[in-house]
Amino acid sequence: MKKVLRVLMALALLLVCSVPLGAEAASSFGERVEGMAEVTGVRISTHDDKTRIVVDADKPVKIKTMALSNPTRVVADIQGAWLSGKVKRDTPVSGPFASRVRIAQFSKNVVRVVVETNVGKNNYRVFTLSGGPVPGRVVLDFGQVGPSSSGATVALPDVKKPTQPATKPVETKPSTKPATKPVETKPEAKPTTQPQTKPATKPQKTEAEKTAEEMAGNAPQEKTETERGIDEITGLAGKVIVIDAGHGGNDSGAIGPTGVMEKTVTLNIALRLQKLLEAEGATVYMTRSTDTEVSPKGAKASDIEELQARCDVANNHDADIFISIHNDSFTNGAAKGTTGYYYSRGSAKSRDLADKIRSGVIDQIGTQSRGTQSCNFYVVKHTDMPATLVEVAFISNPEEEKLLNSDDGAQKAAQGIADGIADYFG
Repeated sequence: MKKVLRVLMALALLLVCSVPLGAEAASSFGERVEGMAEVTGVRISTHDDKTRIVVDADKPVKIKTMALSNPTRVVADIQGAWLSGKVKRDTPVSGPFASRVRIAQFSKNVVRVVVETNVGKNNYRVFTLSGGPVPGRVVLDFGQVGPSSSGATVALPDVKKPTQPATKPVETKPSTKPATKPVETKPEAKPTTQPQTKPATKPQKTEAEKTAEEMAGNAPQEKTETERGIDEITGLAGKVIVIDAGHGGNDSGAIGPTGVMEKTVTLNIALRLQKLLEAEGATVYMTRSTDTEVSPKGAKASDIEELQARCDVANNHDADIFISIHNDSFTNGAAKGTTGYYYSRGSAKSRDLADKIRSGVIDQIGTQSRGTQSCNFYVVKHTDMPATLVEVAFISNPEEEKLLNSDDGAQKAAQGIADGIADYFG
């Protein structure tokens, strides 16, 4: 009997000691990164005159920079930050200005970015930005980065020396802009229709300040231009995207265990996705923005007429991609996960789009992957551009129904789709 008691006590002690270990580890990590910025991604854009590397973070950050030699490297240490496991650690870079970007958790609260480059000290610039769709960013520019702080013309690597100094000397801006657009021209052009104060103030605010800022390299003007450049890196600026919120109006779609309707959830996600994409410079068209049918016939439309109306929105706007948002359902409430679909006889681009969006959603909401599968769904078959239908999660699963019906779940699902789209165009 005593032996049995000793065994039971030993097992109880082992259980008590073992349970907190995992919880303590999770708690320890949460406590360690609390208040720190999460580094969430690295984007690279290479052009003839410049390579731009942007490191994204979920909050504004501070940096320390330095240059190293043998080999030549530029280092940016992001303070008070931790590196997401989703970020690629080592990325080759094409072009003459940089060859490689590496990123790692340098210490418990510092993320280090190392760029291998052969440019001189006047040919790179590192700075931070905050605000906009990405709360915190570290921007590393290499190549023709504009005038240095001393106002001297920067020297490019050998491959650019014959052309760039000749086409972009510092002296051209003050000599050309004031000559072509002097402040006095507008009052002469519109002396009778415009009050005297408007021609006098408007050119001074736009042209004179712009010229001065460009000459001095002032931060406000540079940030405006840089924001445009960063938008280009996402690949979404100028893209036309059609979002189809599945079901709607007379068609509720699947209904979850507590009565949550698929049409409501898909519209919620679609509207949030629209905002995210438009913030990145995309032109977005919605097949529906309210609880309604898409076909002009409304509830009287046949299933085919309703589905074709959704395809028509994308085809008539010559969209670059088409995204149809749905939620899965099954008789067994245990079924769960996220699936990406593409037309079985469609292009490889459709499969790539479906795969990237499925991955983006899973990364955000933590659902189980059910893979990227071919299908014969009408809306992805009859659209003229790369198209995908994503089953975000199972509305028939109680836990996933709750996730889909929450503000946090809908926002994360939208962010996951947006991440997948950015990855597709990136």
